[in-house]
Amino acid sequence: MLDINNNNIDWAWKVDNSTIQTQSSAIKAALMDLSNPVYVAKNGAQAGITNSISTSGSEDVLAFAQKLNPEDLGDDAYKKQHGVKYAYHGGAMANGIASVELVVALGKAGFLCSFGAAGLVPDVIEESIKRIQAELPNGPYAVNLIHAPAEEALERGAVERFLKLGVKTVEASAYLGLTEHIVWYRVAGLSKNADGSVNIGHKVIAKVSRTEVGRRFMEPAPKKLLDKLLAQGKITQEQADLSQLVPMADDITAEADSGGHTDNRPFLTLLPTIIALRDEVQAKFNFSPALRVGAGGGIGTPEAALAAFNMGAAYIVLGSVNQACVEAGASEYTRKLLANVEMADVTMAPAADMFEMGVKLQVVKRGSMFAMRAKKLYDLYVAYDSIEDIPADERLKIEKQIFRSNLDDVWAGTESFFQQRDPEMLARAQSSPKRKMALIFRWYLGLSSRWSNIGEKGREMDYQIWAGPSLGAFNSWVKGTYLEDFTRRGAVDVALHMLKGAAYLQRVNMLKSQGVTFTTELASYRTDD
Repeated sequence: MLDINNNNIDWAWKVDNSTIQTQSSAIKAALMDLSNPVYVAKNGAQAGITNSISTSGSEDVLAFAQKLNPEDLGDDAYKKQHGVKYAYHGGAMANGIASVELVVALGKAGFLCSFGAAGLVPDVIEESIKRIQAELPNGPYAVNLIHAPAEEALERGAVERFLKLGVKTVEASAYLGLTEHIVWYRVAGLSKNADGSVNIGHKVIAKVSRTEVGRRFMEPAPKKLLDKLLAQGKITQEQADLSQLVPMADDITAEADSGGHTDNRPFLTLLPTIIALRDEVQAKFNFSPALRVGAGGGIGTPEAALAAFNMGAAYIVLGSVNQACVEAGASEYTRKLLANVEMADVTMAPAADMFEMGVKLQVVKRGSMFAMRAKKLYDLYVAYDSIEDIPADERLKIEKQIFRSNLDDVWAGTESFFQQRDPEMLARAQSSPKRKMALIFRWYLGLSSRWSNIGEKGREMDYQIWAGPSLGAFNSWVKGTYLEDFTRRGAVDVALHMLKGAAYLQRVNMLKSQGVTFTTELASYRTDD
C-alpha cells in the first residue's frame, strides 16, 4: 500500500485511472520494472502506481521516479574506459581467492574483476593470466599488483609477466608509496596519439586509504623513479616526458573497512576525503580524462552501494562478499563458514607479507584461532632477537600448539621455499637472526591462508580468512532468501542483485522526497523479489 501527503507538485501529467495499481504486489512489480519510469496517482481515495502516462488520462500525477537500470549507476567514463557494462569491480583477493573462474564469470557478464595475484609466484601468475586471456581475449579483466616491501622480487617479477603478456589493467593494492615497479608498468604503456594526446596503454586502479598515498597515485610519476628506469633502459625518454601529462592511476578506490590489508577507515569519512583530494589535484593538473574515485570496503548491501554512488563514487568494489561465492578460490569449508559470519566476527591480525613492519589485516575470528596465534608470534618477534633467545617453555608451546613441528624443521622447509621464491631474502635472513625468526613465523602466517583455500584437514582452527564486516551485513541482508545458501551464491547473481537493489532503493527515495510513504515491505529490496 502507498500513501502520499504532498499534493503541491504539478507535473502536468495525467494517467489513466484503469492503469493505477494499488495492491502491494502490483506496486512492487511496477517499482521493480527498472527500465520504465513510475508515476504515483490517486485511484479514488487510494494512492497507487503505474508505469505509463496518458494524454487522455483523468488522474493527476502526484509523484514521479525515472527509469534507472543497474547499468545506469556510476560513472559512464569508467565503464567506457574499462569496456564494462556496470560500474562494479570485483576486487582482488590474494592467493588466487579472486580466482580465474571469478574473473571470467564476472567479465563475461560485463563486470571488471581483478585476479588475486598477490602471494603467488610469477609462474603461477603467468599461467593464470593465460587462462583468463583465453576466456576473455578482449577483456575485461584486471590483475592485482601488491606492494611487497619484504619481497621486492615478487613485485618486480609480477610486472615483468604483466608486460610480457600484455596485461592492460592492474589493481595496485597495499602501497605505502610508489615503487619503481608500479611506475615501470604505468609509464611503459604510454605513447603519443596522432593528435598529440597521450595514449594510456596500461591502466592502473589504485586502492588507497590514506591521503598521502592517494596523492602519489593522483599526481604524475616522480622524476627520481623515472630517472632510475631510464638508466635501466626500461622506459624511453618520450615515455618519461609523457608521464608528466597523466596521473599515476586512472581510478582511485577509497578503501574503507575492508578484509585483508586495511586501515579500518570509516566509509562515510574516507570517500568524501579522497574525492576532495582528487578535486584538488585535478584542479592543479587538469588531466584529461579526469581522475575517478570509486568506493570499496564496507559495501555488502544495496543500501551501502547506493550510499557510495550518492556520495559521488564512480564505481563500487566488493571483495569479502565475493569470497563466499562458488567461483572463489576458497575451500567449501571456508565458504560455508563465511556464509555464517556476522558483522562482529572479524578482527585484526599480523600480515604475513609485512610482518616485520607490524602491519595488520582483517580476518575472520569466528571458528578460527589464527588471529590469536598470529599475535602470539608477533609478540615473540618483538620481544626477542632470535629463535634461540625464546625461552624453552615458550618455544615448546608454539611448536606444539601452532607449528606442530620442531622449529629447526620449519626453518629447513622455509629455506627450501625461499630458495625458489626469493633467494635474496633468504641470503639476508641467513646473516640476521632477527630476520630468520621473522621468516620462520611467516611460515605459519603464509600457510594458514593456503590451508583455508585448499581446505586442509586438521588445520581448521588455523585458517586465515580475510573478510570485513560488510560480509556480515550481506549475510544479514540475504537471510531467509536463496542466497543464504552458500552453494547458490554465484558472483554475477550477487552483483546484479546489489546493483538492482541500489537502483530500486534510489527510485523509492525519489518518491519519498515527493511525499510518498511506503510500507516496510515496499521500501526494501530482497533477493527473492
